[in-house]
Amino acid sequence: MEVTAEQIKELREKTGISVAECKKALVEAEGDMEKAIAILREKSAASVAKKADRELGAGTVGAYVHSNAQVGALVLLSSETDFVAKNEEFVSLARDIAMHASAMRPASLEEIMEQPFIKDPSKTIAQLISEATQKFGERIVLSKLDVSAV
Repeated sequence: MEVTAEQIKELREKTGISVAECKKALVEAEGDMEKAIAILREKSAASVAKKADRELGAGTVGAYVHSNAQVGALVLLSSETDFVAKNEEFVSLARDIAMHASAMRPASLEEIMEQPFIKDPSKTIAQLISEATQKFGERIVLSKLDVSAV
């Protein structure tokens, strides 16, 4: 089956993964968008496993304070290099995770990793981080979490 540029573009917009990987997934899924997303998630998990022993040397702190100023969260999202840690999308991911933590108030890192992401309940926080690992090509870990409420 021939995969169109529009399909590739749509999958890339949904996942943020490279055009080449999106095309491969769509070809393998015979043009089925949902199957292609599942294929990319599987590849993402494999990518995370390969990078599990790499050293983390950089990262960014994501902060969020709710509009009522009654709850806030800080997270440390770690990466291997400053190049990734300073990337706008990486910084945005850290802030999104902090926002999620403010809303859901997880008790631990383990708990937050299993929670459905508030902006997209079809993905868990662990899946977001796994996708980021695949996208940036580096090991990414949610290292610290602090949620405080009045």
